[in-house]
Amino acid sequence: MSVPEFSHLDAEGTARMVDVGAKPVQRRLAIAAGFVECAPATVQALRDKALPKGDVLTVARIAAIQAAKRTDELIPLCHGLPLDKVDVDFEVRDDGVAIRATSSTSAKTGVEMEALTAVSVAALTIYDMCKAVDKGMIIGGIQVIEKIKE
Repeated sequence: MSVPEFSHLDAEGTARMVDVGAKPVQRRLAIAAGFVECAPATVQALRDKALPKGDVLTVARIAAIQAAKRTDELIPLCHGLPLDKVDVDFEVRDDGVAIRATSSTSAKTGVEMEALTAVSVAALTIYDMCKAVDKGMIIGGIQVIEKIKE
């Protein structure tokens, strides 16, 4: 089995930013998802918008969008991208909150890191706003669901 070549390492193994200068600008879209497992009482409080810190999902959506726009500041070797759109959706289920983020751009490199960052920060925001009433929340399942390049 051969060792894969990592695009963010040079021949000496030094971290570097990938040169995308010769690549064409293309329409790109990425969808990421994650989940925050919560206690039933927390789920009910989310549905009723009755948590002490306020409307958790609205705050989490705004935090996710802000984070996606700053991905290149958070992830050292990411390119700054002109985001066309970031959508963040939540599904409150009986066992927690499913998070889905879609990011799109017209650029020379993919936009999956922005979608993943949006999901991650949405999950962290939900955790932060609910931790006073639920000490057992679990964040997980954060993954890229789809990448499209046109």
